[in-house]
Order: sequence, then structure tokens, then C-alpha cells
Amino acid sequence: MQEMDAYQLARLREATGTPPQAAVTASRRQVLNQFTTTAPLIQWAVVPSPLGPLYVAASARGVCRVGFGVSQADFLSRLDPLARTEQNTTALAPITAQLREYFAGQRSQFDLALDLGRSTPFQRGVLQTARRIPSGSVWTYGQVARVIGKPRASRAVGQALGRNPVPIVVPCHRVVASDGGLGGYSGGGGLESKKLLLQLEGAL
Repeated sequence: MQEMDAYQLARLREATGTPPQAAVTASRRQVLNQFTTTAPLIQWAVVPSPLGPLYVAASARGVCRVGFGVSQADFLSRLDPLARTEQNTTALAPITAQLREYFAGQRSQFDLALDLGRSTPFQRGVLQTARRIPSGSVWTYGQVARVIGKPRASRAVGQALGRNPVPIVVPCHRVVASDGGLGGYSGGGGLESKKLLLQLEGAL
């Protein structure tokens, strides 16, 4: 085999070795530019509430995440990892205004677009049904299951509600056990928060 000359050897090392720092920097800049111009934007804000700081996030399609009883870092970690995030109180003012009205007893239903794109079709069906439950009343998991045409899916309904990404806006707290108990609640604060929300609405 013919031996490589010094020039060929240098080119081979350049191709297979660590790239120059300038090339690494340029590549990172290109990736960052691509991300900031093409990645979807999720904006978020904080609302004071009886449950403590309530975090709300929205994409271009609607509200995609509501969280309370969690840290800001934990809330942000649950957003779409492929999206850019930006705290923007002004942009979310129409959403936070409705939440403030709710906690002030001035609103019983929310008129907000939702982004449930990360939920399964079954979960979306359950959440959209729960959204129809009037304030001041409760349904059982079995009732929700029957409305969605899955009368034996009470347990699956409970699991779907437990994964509700937008509690309060989608009032999963209005769904209780058939024996009269509160059932479960995955929102921050657990059953105490569920009880507080039902008391706020006059259901307890």
C-alpha cells in the first residue's frame, strides 16, 4: 500500500479528529438559529390563587399547561421540550384575567382555546367531556365513561383525568367517586386542592 504523504495524513486527521473550535462554534450558532426560527413558542405567566402561585402556559393553539403546588422549574420542565419558552405576562393577559375572575367567584366556565396535542384521542375525549360539567355540580367517573360511550372504562377515565395537563380550565376536580367520596386528584395539593375548588364553586 502506498504510504500517505504529510498533506494527506493531515487531511485524514482533520476529517477524523476533533474539529477546530471555530467550526464547533459556527455549528452551534447554526443550530441555535434554526431552533429560534422554527421551534414552536410557548409563553407562560404566573397567577396568584388560593392554591398558591398558579402557572399557566399557552402555545399558538391555546392553553397547554396549568400547574400549581409545583416549583417554577418543575412546571417549565413539563412543557414541550422541542418548544421555546418565554415568560410573557402581557401576551397571556386574556387567559390570566379569566383565571382571576374564576378565583374571585366572577366566572364559572372558561372561554379559552386549548392545546391538547400531546394527549391521546381517548384522553382528549375524556377532557372535553369533563369540560362540559357545570360549575357547582359533580359527575362520577362512571357518568363520564357513559357519556363518551365507554361505560366500562371508569378506571381509564380516572387515569385520563389524572393526566389532565390543564386542571381548573378543564375541571377534572368536578369528577368524583360513585360512593360519594372525592376520588383522586393529581393536581398540586392533592385532595385538599380538589376540596377547595369544589367549595369555591359551591359543590361542597
